[in-house]
Amino acid sequence: MAQRMTISDVAREAGVSTATVDRVLNGREKVRESTARQVFEAAHRIGYHAAGLIGQRIKTDLPLMRFGFVMHKEKQAFYKNFAAEMERAVRTAPNVRGELIIEYSASQAPGDFADLMRGLKGRVDVMGATAVTHHIVTEAVQELQEDGIPCFALLNDFAQGVRQNYIGMNNLKVGRIAASMIATAVHRPGKIAVFVGGYRWHGHELRETGFRSYFREYAPQFTILDTLVNLETRQLTYEATLDLLARHPDLRGIYCAGGGMEGAIAALREVRQPGDVALVVNELTPETRAALQDRYITLVISTPLSVLCRDIVTLMSNAVLNGMSEVVGQHFLQPELYLTESI
Repeated sequence: MAQRMTISDVAREAGVSTATVDRVLNGREKVRESTARQVFEAAHRIGYHAAGLIGQRIKTDLPLMRFGFVMHKEKQAFYKNFAAEMERAVRTAPNVRGELIIEYSASQAPGDFADLMRGLKGRVDVMGATAVTHHIVTEAVQELQEDGIPCFALLNDFAQGVRQNYIGMNNLKVGRIAASMIATAVHRPGKIAVFVGGYRWHGHELRETGFRSYFREYAPQFTILDTLVNLETRQLTYEATLDLLARHPDLRGIYCAGGGMEGAIAALREVRQPGDVALVVNELTPETRAALQDRYITLVISTPLSVLCRDIVTLMSNAVLNGMSEVVGQHFLQPELYLTESI
């Protein structure tokens, strides 16, 4: 049986004295918030049985704030990681006692997102979503904000001019990064394919725009094929990639601007050797990591989820505690780039 962790173990992990841990745990004397949080995080890391109690002690006097999120693709690895990081960010949020509610849309239909967002009214103090760009969603955001619930766009910038803030990567820049890598990796002129999830994803359109603009400016020897919509599904991407490879023997590169990249990976594994076609995708998942290691993927452009979740919780807290801003903005994150040799 594993040895049960003690106060001494927590103190050693936190770099403080056992007396300090005792004060935090039992509330005997006032301890600085930063020190108390340090003790809590150490207790949580090592699995100390009273970590939850410590967390309650240090947040007893803080205001309760309910954070609501609407996402999609609940079973996808990326969104599972997203939810886990969001839970961690809310749990460790400074200055508030955070509660987290996440709802998942059954589809990418604007009405499904809008209904879930409206359904959070009365249940949360602030809301964020990974919704599509559509007037139905914009109307829902307008209603929520008029009811005093600040709304934030995550990953995809929807309800522009209405929502409080967009937080995610600069998608125009992401597209140019993808194009730059393919143009650098491919040494023979040929054709390049682009997949987007759909035209209601503003972020995908920006990535496509950046991708095409780079080739026009720096690599005109390549021919960019008509953009393909894959609805972010594996099967559609798989079938479309096989068709592209059969119809275009000189296909040199593929960029998946949204989801569904697993289908492209499967097709390349089936009919091409590693490196024959330069493939650039977004988000590091178990499948994209394996394909990167096997050299079927040239580059993965990944969202820094821990930074995103920490920053969005801070922005949300400020909007609730200090009031909504009349000036909407964009909060860009630096993308994480993964090559075969970097993982």
